[in-house]
Amino acid sequence: MRVAMYYNNNDIRLEEMPRPQIGPGEVLVKVLASGICGSDVMEWYRIKKAPIVLGHEVTGDIAEIGAGVDDFQVGDRVVFTHHVPCNDCYYCQRSEHTLCHTLHSTKFYPGGNAEYVRVPKINVDKGGVLKLPDSMSYEIGTFVEPLGCAVRGQRKVNMQPGDSVLVLGSGLSGLLNIRLVKTMGAGRIVATDINEFRLQAARDSGADATVHALEENVVERALELNDGRGFDQVIVCTAAPAVFRQAMQAADKGATVLLYAINTPGQEIPFEPYELYIKGVTLTSTYAAAPRDLREALTLLQHGRVPVADFITHRLPLAETQLGFQLVVRAENSLKVIIDPTR
Repeated sequence: MRVAMYYNNNDIRLEEMPRPQIGPGEVLVKVLASGICGSDVMEWYRIKKAPIVLGHEVTGDIAEIGAGVDDFQVGDRVVFTHHVPCNDCYYCQRSEHTLCHTLHSTKFYPGGNAEYVRVPKINVDKGGVLKLPDSMSYEIGTFVEPLGCAVRGQRKVNMQPGDSVLVLGSGLSGLLNIRLVKTMGAGRIVATDINEFRLQAARDSGADATVHALEENVVERALELNDGRGFDQVIVCTAAPAVFRQAMQAADKGATVLLYAINTPGQEIPFEPYELYIKGVTLTSTYAAAPRDLREALTLLQHGRVPVADFITHRLPLAETQLGFQLVVRAENSLKVIIDPTR
């Protein structure tokens, strides 16, 4: 079968490898859509595992089922996740499923940017495969995983209806958070970015106002747009070092700052603990999505509560996966790039 083999962000090759063979309890999926995630282009992280087939926002049709698989059959339309928790460990029992050791060690083979993927038994058994509703396209289904991450983040911050929200960074993760908090009843929503294309996307997604981070003082302008008051929720969706300081300054008393973006290891961000203390700010982070989050995301997408079709800016065949990565790296006029391995 054909795969897009990742060596680095500028070297992704169309190669051949054997079609995976499945065992008992496993399923083989013919991939019909694979989204490129912002984490896929984090070269400092991915290159250590290269060569590798990437892609974890994946949908397709079940092509084969292993012995003992009762809940699925050949032809089922599915979305499936690369990580699943054990549901039994200390962290799972505390509802911290994405900190589970099993979740960090599970994966499917070889990756979504391939014609076929083998989904292991543990993923099948632990809720890592979901049937797509007949009304949902394969492309929309690729948003289950990234939206699931946003769902988990919002569960952690416990946003209340009417809360003011500042979203720092309007890439896809920022945009998904904007649409999600809008659906959840947020009050005023302000978004920032350094790219006008993305700022327009933020406005289209429900942001009441936007701030161009290269042309305006982010904190001053954001507070002005919120009637001079700090924000109840600040969601950090970019790893730019200056943004963390902006988040602390823009947070209101009693606010929550959610670290949503991934920072490079070793990156240090200075801040004053006194400010955190005196303002009563809660600083938290979120990582990945658990099966519960994925199910909720699927329902939101199914019923159009979080529309995402307009986020798809590029659709490319498997042979052009490298172009897709370059589009995501440049982050100019792309939001979501979908790879179609059947092309």
